[in-house]
Amino acid sequence: MTLFSLTTKKELWTDERLYITEILNHAAIADFSVARGRVEPGVTTQLHTLDVCETYCVTGGQGRIEIDGQVHDMRPGDCATIAAGQAQRITNTGKSDLVIDLYCRPRFTPDTYHNLEKERGKT
Repeated sequence: MTLFSLTTKKELWTDERLYITEILNHAAIADFSVARGRVEPGVTTQLHTLDVCETYCVTGGQGRIEIDGQVHDMRPGDCATIAAGQAQRITNTGKSDLVIDLYCRPRFTPDTYHNLEKERGKT
C-alpha cells in the first residue's frame, strides 16, 4: 500500500489556451492522471500531441474536436480517445464554457506535451 497526499490545486491558465485543474496527478500513481479542462467560448486549444494516451469526456458545453485532421462535434456525455502521438485540439463552439474531464495513461507530465503550432508555425 502507498499513501500520499494531494495538494488542492487551483485552476490555472495554460499556454494551450485553456484552464486546467489537476484532480489526480502524482508520481505515486504512474499509471494514469485526471484533470479538468475548461475552454472559453470561441477559443480553440493549441494543436499538440502527447506521448501518452488521452481521453476527453465532455461534461458541459459543446465543442468540436480535431484528431489527426478528423473533426467531430461533442456535447455532454461524449468521449474521445486519443492515441499517443495523434495531433489534437478542441474548439468551444457554444456560448458557455466547454468543460472536459481529461484522463491520461500513463500519467501526464509536462515533458509528454508537444506544441505543434510552435514546431510547424501557427496552424
